Amino acid sequence: MPPLRFLLTFDDGPSIAAKRNPTEQVLRTLASNSVQPDIKAIFFVQTRAIRGGGTPQGRELIRRELALGHLLGFHTATPGHSNHLGMSSDVLRASLQLGMADHAELGAAPRLVRPPMWAYNDRTLTVYADFGLKALLTDVTANDGKIIPPYGSPRRHQHMDYQMDLLRGRLLAGELPLVQGVVPVIVTFHDPNPFTAEHLAEYLEILVSAARHQGLRVSEQPFYGRGDDIEAVALARTIAAGEPALRIPGFWHSLFWMKP
Repeated sequence: MPPLRFLLTFDDGPSIAAKRNPTEQVLRTLASNSVQPDIKAIFFVQTRAIRGGGTPQGRELIRRELALGHLLGFHTATPGHSNHLGMSSDVLRASLQLGMADHAELGAAPRLVRPPMWAYNDRTLTVYADFGLKALLTDVTANDGKIIPPYGSPRRHQHMDYQMDLLRGRLLAGELPLVQGVVPVIVTFHDPNPFTAEHLAEYLEILVSAARHQGLRVSEQPFYGRGDDIEAVALARTIAAGEPALRIPGFWHSLFWMKP
């Protein structure tokens, strides 16, 4: 079995919390931690969220993500976390047009989109493609998208071990491609979640230890970092219209993806 390397992604940000800002904490931990310094990630941002990317503070944090060498992806361009399946094609196109303009103003046109709530179908994938966007799902998720109190994940070790067991089955079945000598494994967190931000260094350790516990080979460089072309790697893992629908592991064995 070839070695794997984790490509970290973060959804729903940025946070604009005034104290102990979670997005800022995430950026600090990615830069300095005990597993691998200077990890680079993909941030799927909400450019018009009323308490996030739609504010001056949020826009400044998005620019900081770019300046630090991270990659931006499209998540939403609406005031809230709107499900793209609930939009008509015309409304979705209008939203994408606004979001692409936001990204251009922030400094980088995205090529990747993460469907909110993992909800997609061939129609939405086709609309994304009209804007040069390809959808990236995930192989492993912390299931930390609930960003309201109480925060916590008491079973995080068991959860990641379970996810790695599922991943092991997919790897043995040859479902994941080899890219530049390693298998890129997409991992999803949510940077506005305070618990995630405060425990991200531990999560990095858990990812590596859980993979090894399941007998998976982890690359000598466990995460993508400086010098890695994470956009090219991510594009190799995207999905397109006409392909079989993918289920998200764990809690997100979702019903959303089955909607017409």
